[in-house]
Formats: sequence, structure tokens, C-alpha cells
Amino acid sequence: MADDPVADADAPATRPTMDPVRALIPVFALAIVVLAQVSEPADWWQLVVMLGAAALFAAWSRWNLPVPILTGGVLVAVVVVQLDPHLEPATFMVCLLGIVVTRWAPIDVVTGLAVVAMLATPIVVLSQRGDGYGWSIWIIAILFTAAIGWTLRRQQRLSAQLDRARLELAEATAREERRRIARDVHDLVGHGLAAIMVQVTSARHILRRDPDTADEALATAESVGRQSMQELRRTVALLRHEGEGGLDAPLPNLGQLGSLVDAARDRGLNVTFHAEGAVEKVDPAIGLTLHRIAQEALTNAERHAPHAPTVVRAAVTADAVVLEVDSVGAVPARPDGASHFGLRGMRERADIVGGELTAGPSPTGWTVRCRVPRRTES
Repeated sequence: MADDPVADADAPATRPTMDPVRALIPVFALAIVVLAQVSEPADWWQLVVMLGAAALFAAWSRWNLPVPILTGGVLVAVVVVQLDPHLEPATFMVCLLGIVVTRWAPIDVVTGLAVVAMLATPIVVLSQRGDGYGWSIWIIAILFTAAIGWTLRRQQRLSAQLDRARLELAEATAREERRRIARDVHDLVGHGLAAIMVQVTSARHILRRDPDTADEALATAESVGRQSMQELRRTVALLRHEGEGGLDAPLPNLGQLGSLVDAARDRGLNVTFHAEGAVEKVDPAIGLTLHRIAQEALTNAERHAPHAPTVVRAAVTADAVVLEVDSVGAVPARPDGASHFGLRGMRERADIVGGELTAGPSPTGWTVRCRVPRRTES
């Protein structure tokens, strides 16, 4: 079926996809042979036929034996071994076949005919054995195992759809985060260009009257221009979509972390803030990035560990700026390693300015730490 998410697993292939449940089917078949022989000992030829049926399951599991061959071989084996009124437990082979066909085979006419043939098998056995064979119980058992197989198939289909939806959500979140980054940096470059225009205009007006002041204004414009070009080069791959307008409000920076922490505290988060160094003098691009990372980290803390004490630290040294958000005693919301869309966005922001970001369990709880080297202006 074209719209079946598990169609790839259903289609015939020389080497089927590794499936631990599929690999156990031959083991179950062999266990049925042993059970039948122990409970109702039969002649050697019946045992050989049963082992042949188990071998068919092994061939299907290893080499994807076509379902019609598997179904025909197993059903014939079950009917043949009960020519002599022994080995009634051999009908368990048909129940196992019901799971295999409805779980792994494509849902088509062949599969439907296979299920009908399985349900008819107890009646065929009854016709050759006479009374004493619980054909109605076996029909119910075959229907039950076929329903189990169909349920497992549906569960995998839903799981595949959920994985695909999760991946699409991750991609959409990443695209939105890139747009946010592009918008922020676009505005940062816009501020830089505005400053350049002011300095150039001033220099043009006083160039003949005061050459020294004009030279100073042009030097400032040159410095701002170089910084803006650096930011533009870093984000050339994240061009913003047409039609998105700029932001007129001042861009956040590292000096506004205190206000960010106060807002989180007002919302009920137990958070404190410590700053070391001249946070207000940090490069605007770095300050914007770390502000956004702190904002995301505090949002995660409010969502996943609202009662855990949270400490935000910002340290500015001569060669680096370090931001650390530590939720004391908190545990990861998804310790199984599932995707964290917020963490992906924070890492993308850190990469833009050449920083390194780590996020995960720490000796004190859950810590987000970002270190960004300070650039030396030429």
C-alpha cells in the first residue's frame, strides 16, 4: 500500500530488515515441535514433517520466504502430521502463522486468502480425524493470534507516523530558530549600518573644516563596518525570508540578564543571578546570543523543574564570555535521549558566534553552559 508507513518492511527483499520479534519466530516454531512431541509422542516421519515446517519459518525470517509458499508449506505439514490421530498441538503452527501473515505480510488479496486457508485448516483436520478434535477452539485461537498480528502491525504504523511527525516538528523548529537568528542578526547589522551612516555623514560635512575630526569619524565607521561584515558573513546561510519586517526595539544584550532573571522570578521560578566582569561591554552579537540562550534555559527550567533552585552566572574575562544556567537538583525531562528542540536552537545560536554549548546532567542537577571567545577588533 502506497500510504502504509511500514510498506518498506512488508515488501519482499533478499535481506529483510532486522527485527528482533521476527528473529524469534523460528524459535517459537521449534518450541511448538518440542511441545507437540513431548505431549503426544508421534512417529519419526511426523517429527520430520514438523521440523520441516519450523524450517520454513526460519527461511522466512532469514531470507523473506514468500508468504504463499510459507502458508502452503505450513498448512500442508499440519494437515499431514495429523493423518494419524496424534500431534494435535501441531495446530499451534497455524496460530503462529496467523501472527506472521497479519503482522508482516502486505494487506492484500493474498494475505486474505492465507487467513481464510488457516481458518479452514481445523475443519480439514476434523474431516480426516473425526470426533475428538477441538476444531472450534482452534479456529478461535487462530483468529485471536491473527488479531494480535494485526494489532502489532497497526502499532508499528502509528509509531512510524509519530516518528515522522516528530522529525517534521524538529525540522520546522530548526527552520523557525534559523529565521529568528537571521532576524536578530539582520537587526544587529542594521544598527551597525545606521551608525556608519551617521559617522560618514558627519565626516562629509566637516571634512574641509576639521580634517582630524573627520578622520576620527571615518575610523569609527570603519570599525563598525568591519564588525557588521563579520556578522553578515557568519549568517550568509541563514538569509531571512522575504516579507519579514525588522524589529525597531533595541536588541537584548548580556547587560539585560538581570531583568530577564527578575521576570522569571516574578513568574514563580526560584532563580538568582551572579555577574562577574563588564557584562555591559560584551560584543553585541555575543550578548544577543547569550541572552537568547539564557532565555531558553530559563524557559526550560520553568517547564521541567519549576521548584528547583536555579542559578544564572555570567562571567566576562579578557578572552571569553561564559554563561551558565544551573538548575540544582533537577533531572532531565527526557533522560532516554529523545530530541530536545530547545537545545538544538541554543546550539545553533552558539555556533553562529563560534561558541561551545553543553547541556545535560551535572553533579548539581541540570546545567546549560556556553563559552564564547571574545573577538579582538582590528
